Amino acid sequence: MASSFLQRLVDPKKNFLARLHMKSVSNRLRKYGLRYDDLYDPMYDLDIKEALNRLPSEVVDARNQRLKRAMDLSMKHEYLPDDLQAVQTPFRSYLQGMLALVKRERAEREALGALPLYQRTIP
Repeated sequence: MASSFLQRLVDPKKNFLARLHMKSVSNRLRKYGLRYDDLYDPMYDLDIKEALNRLPSEVVDARNQRLKRAMDLSMKHEYLPDDLQAVQTPFRSYLQGMLALVKRERAEREALGALPLYQRTIP
């Protein structure tokens, strides 16, 4: 029951406040030309780092370009021109499928008692 309540609470189709928040995040991402998946930090979660390593290089290069452009615009205190903001698709996912696969593989390895594919190291 609690999980269905939480799903309704965060579902933008069913909750006005969630829809309002999603619109606000979408507008903010469009201003800088980012996608929501660009906000995941590979240094924070090793599953994300592994998922990014498995993606095609064109997708990772496009992600890096979007991040560089966003940092450049932020440093200049500017936004993308309105015509480019209109073309942005901030919630078109490119990482979620691969991330789900990596998490499933990690959970399966843990269930079987196998060694993890990667270890966290302190730099």
